[in-house]
Amino acid sequence: MSVTVKSVLESSYGEKAGVLTGDVIETINGREIVDVLDYRFAIQSKKLSIVLKRGLTEVCVSIRKSSEFSDIGLEFETYLMDKQHSCRNKCIFCFVDQMPEGMRDTLYFKDDDSRLSFLFGNYITLTNLTEKEAERICEMHISPINISVHTMNPELRVEMMKNKNAGTSLRFIKKFYDAGIKMNTQLVLCPGINDGKELEYSLSELAKYSPYINSIAAVPVGLTKYREGLSPLKSYTKQTANDVIDIIDNFNAHYSFFNNGKVLAYASDEFYLLAERELPGEEYYGEYSQLDNGVGMCTLLKSEFLSALKDCEEKTANRKISLATGESAYPLMCELKAALEAKMKNTDVNIVKIENKFFGTTVTVAGLLTGRDLKEQLQGKDLGEELLIPRVSLRNEGDRFLDDITLEELSEYLNIKITPVENNGEKLLSRILGGA
Repeated sequence: MSVTVKSVLESSYGEKAGVLTGDVIETINGREIVDVLDYRFAIQSKKLSIVLKRGLTEVCVSIRKSSEFSDIGLEFETYLMDKQHSCRNKCIFCFVDQMPEGMRDTLYFKDDDSRLSFLFGNYITLTNLTEKEAERICEMHISPINISVHTMNPELRVEMMKNKNAGTSLRFIKKFYDAGIKMNTQLVLCPGINDGKELEYSLSELAKYSPYINSIAAVPVGLTKYREGLSPLKSYTKQTANDVIDIIDNFNAHYSFFNNGKVLAYASDEFYLLAERELPGEEYYGEYSQLDNGVGMCTLLKSEFLSALKDCEEKTANRKISLATGESAYPLMCELKAALEAKMKNTDVNIVKIENKFFGTTVTVAGLLTGRDLKEQLQGKDLGEELLIPRVSLRNEGDRFLDDITLEELSEYLNIKITPVENNGEKLLSRILGGA
């Protein structure tokens, strides 16, 4: 499958060589180009010979770059250049299957695309991967790859993912290990199914592929109220969350003893919050390789906030604002509020805990707050001069919540300025104090 050039950047290598908008790339240095990975791999050379189709005519252009890593300035309709690969699994814990009816079509799409793993950090299950695609990953040395493992027990993996290939596809982990491809892995844990002894087994099996297994994140299954007809699953309790942390701590104690103190497996922040257990310090998380899985996010936010506050001059801000957050992050936000108000006089920050009625009260993370719940639970309240909300609650960090309510609609309804805030302690402090 060939790809079409959408635009050519001015003064780029591509423009100087004569590449035009609408040209179809057929090969680069003899390599067929079918998607962005082929393209990026092929242009990593100082000399390029590009065969294009321009209408019915075949055109060959040559490019000589000063560095093999320089871009050539061609842009395409999508990052992938072709159709995104969808997931073929029917996982018993799939969050998309727990969406209510009547939402945007894009919210029901399940991606399982190895290219998105490399480009954007998405997690793949390997069940969609062909031998040819795996060979290409190894040849191009695409690293790291993010893998949703869930369990290293092949039979249990088939049962959990409802895909007959789920067990055999674990062979790709060995293939990537042999090729020196780094892997970040995740285990979505379901109480009584893949935790306990099964979790111990998965951790020990994944550790065999160290050092190319770079990290393992354990996250609790997320259950909404829309589970009619789906597999019966339980939520984690304080006790069962503590059990998971204990297993991971015991594993790390053994692993780190033989690997110069390295921590390999991490329980997500949500487990610590459910267990009512103190979160580890910064040194525990190293390079924060699993932040997108909610691993170390609270610790990093707190550290950034308190560090910025320490460096901030003591002053009177005369400012009253509100900050809306989910149930999980509420205790941390209250802790940061107390530290702030102890230093900044006349700074009144109202932390509002939003109950997730849209998805159900078992969903407590800030990233799944909806406009509807914010409207219903904030209406009539004295919110001050500005309302801060977590940016992660907005779809693709745009201006629309998961339930399609826009920021503008919410702002008009509540009659207040609303500012989305990144999950960054320094930026959070700046926003609270009225900065950009």
